[in-house]
Amino acid sequence: MSDVRLIVAGAGGRMGRTLVKAIADAPGVVLAGAVDAPGSAALGRDSGELAGLGPNGIAVTADLAALADGAEGVVDFTLPAGSVALVRQTAAAGLFHVIGTTGFSVADEQVIAEAAQRIPIVKSGNMSLGVNLLAALAKRVAATLDEDFDIEILEMHHNKKVDAPSGTALLLGQAAAAGRGIDLATRSERGRDGHTGARRRGDIGFASLRGGTVVGEHWAIFAGPAERIELVHKAEDRMIFARGAVRAATWARGRAPGLYSMMDVLGLADV
Repeated sequence: MSDVRLIVAGAGGRMGRTLVKAIADAPGVVLAGAVDAPGSAALGRDSGELAGLGPNGIAVTADLAALADGAEGVVDFTLPAGSVALVRQTAAAGLFHVIGTTGFSVADEQVIAEAAQRIPIVKSGNMSLGVNLLAALAKRVAATLDEDFDIEILEMHHNKKVDAPSGTALLLGQAAAAGRGIDLATRSERGRDGHTGARRRGDIGFASLRGGTVVGEHWAIFAGPAERIELVHKAEDRMIFARGAVRAATWARGRAPGLYSMMDVLGLADV
């Protein structure tokens, strides 16, 4: 089969540059374009140079439509508003869309779900193999242990991250909630301050730490009577997310329209 032709969204950002590197290193995929938001300082610059690879002849543009005919899919780690705008364009152009952006509102999620009726979309709070294995384990542990074990999700990220809890923390919380057969939206505790009273039995708690240059660290903690189980993942390089996204892109090629996750890509959906 021919190489999968991919457009990188947010090509001037940290993850965008990492994606350009990952595509250059990966067999079976090629960079078909690089886009960024109007007004970005990256516009007009060579995407290879931005990524530290040397010139690749693909300049960053704000015009996705101009690149659509030469591409099959878009890989997108941008901001919620950017991803929502992009998904409307990819749906219109018939491109598959891999979304690693986090922090979406309920309205944003609806736009993405509607677009997934027209194109395949792979969307995940974390694209790494390790985190998705951790989520599968969290689901299994939550299903095995009863509510005598309190579930707490702890995460830490760099001081530039703008959303909390992280998309990965929510991914882990959703996996644990699925294991327990509960609705995370109504059974989660997102913040504790002051005189909170005793912890409500069965809720899933979240705590967020921000500081320094931490790429991403996550704990799923199951605290029971006189014992505690901790599942931990520590990311050391953003390349793990980029490699996972490229893997998702190769998987998405030729799929039927629908909203998929990395659990589908990795064959973990039934775990």
